[in-house]
Amino acid sequence: MEQIETLFSEILQKHPSQEGSLIPLLQEAQAKYKYISPELVQAVADYLGITENRVFGVASFYSQFRFTEPAEHTISVCLGTACHVNSGETLVEALERDMDIKPGECTADKKFELERVACLGCCALAPVVKIDNDIYGKLNLVKLKEIVSKYE
Repeated sequence: MEQIETLFSEILQKHPSQEGSLIPLLQEAQAKYKYISPELVQAVADYLGITENRVFGVASFYSQFRFTEPAEHTISVCLGTACHVNSGETLVEALERDMDIKPGECTADKKFELERVACLGCCALAPVVKIDNDIYGKLNLVKLKEIVSKYE
């Protein structure tokens, strides 16, 4: 715990020790560490003088905060209307099968995580997959496998 507080102290020192600092602290912590670990929850609670339950309760209300360590690469499969009718679900099923994971999970080696998204806003390119910040459109199973292999 002390190690987390030491690493996290530079962020803590930027904010007053009051509950109004909770969300900015969590945002800054996630930007630095990529997720909110139980140790970070405890450090924030101790610093602000509130319970860990309060910290987690507030953080879990917002979709921007994650509580599990992210994989090296995030694969987001669009399932908006255009992608759905153009076999987006087939892409999800193929990734599930090939990587042996479900949406919301990471591969055992933490190389990839899979997520379903409502819309990536690239409807003219349907079906669309985003890997990290790269958008790939007009996909089929063969193209998808080739693209994913570039990230391995």
